[in-house]
Amino acid sequence: MNDPQRERTRAATGPAFTDAVTFSFGDPGAQLYGLARLGLARGGDGARQGSALAVLFSGREPVAAVARGAEPVAEDAAWDALELAGVRTTTEAPLDRWTVAFESADGQGFALELDALGAPAALTADAPAARLGGMAGYDQPCRVRGTVRAGEREQAIDALGQRGHAWGDPDWERIELARTVTAWTGSTSAALTAIRPAGARHHAEEATWAALWEPDGPLAVQDARLSTTYDADGHTRRAGLELWAASDADGDDWPRRGSGEVLCGSSLDLGALRLDCAFFRWQLEGRAGVGRYDIVRRA
Repeated sequence: MNDPQRERTRAATGPAFTDAVTFSFGDPGAQLYGLARLGLARGGDGARQGSALAVLFSGREPVAAVARGAEPVAEDAAWDALELAGVRTTTEAPLDRWTVAFESADGQGFALELDALGAPAALTADAPAARLGGMAGYDQPCRVRGTVRAGEREQAIDALGQRGHAWGDPDWERIELARTVTAWTGSTSAALTAIRPAGARHHAEEATWAALWEPDGPLAVQDARLSTTYDADGHTRRAGLELWAASDADGDDWPRRGSGEVLCGSSLDLGALRLDCAFFRWQLEGRAGVGRYDIVRRA
């Protein structure tokens, strides 16, 4: 059941605790891609504070970005309406409709409405990826409509995307890196989280969680496998997904497969962390789509 209480803000449970919502979208026809993230936390003095992250790509290039932390917020700040550093969001109907907007100092950015295309898929606190990464939450694929201003043009988009809500207390002494991979098509979408423990070097050592949304509803993924190809500078260039889910009442298993290649990407300095953000063109079970491939690691 879609419990609207999932949308509530979470109380801090540790010094690095954060409660965050993330929105992302991609429109290959318009060659416009973007993400926005707002976070709520407690500072060292116990005061409520927030963070804002947003990036907008036009074609292969980032045209606007912001990354701000330790922004003062009201004690009653919540996800029904929040604005920080030019990024704002509202919850119009819990687990169903939201808005997100970003405006840079020179007027570039986006103003979007998102409608859920599927029920929430939960990364529960007892899952291996949540235990290692310190974050639980849920994700939903979305239809994204609105306007984007990039350079001298303002354009209406009708795109695909995703909205996620995550909370927890990650310990980056235990984590080498964290991946977020998403693929969206008109009828099928997928999401994967992979957490690599400190000192590990390969995909096989990562704790993974994945979700798969099909026309009949979300499917539980029993096993998720990710492969990645990098260029000489260590940037992601191609990726492959295999998601194993029970397919019928007889219990036969078969993998849903996806393959993607990079469309655009950039790196952002987040203080103690670095975000390598890329948008991909995907083929998921033979359907064309778009999505993200992000890597967060210690700076």
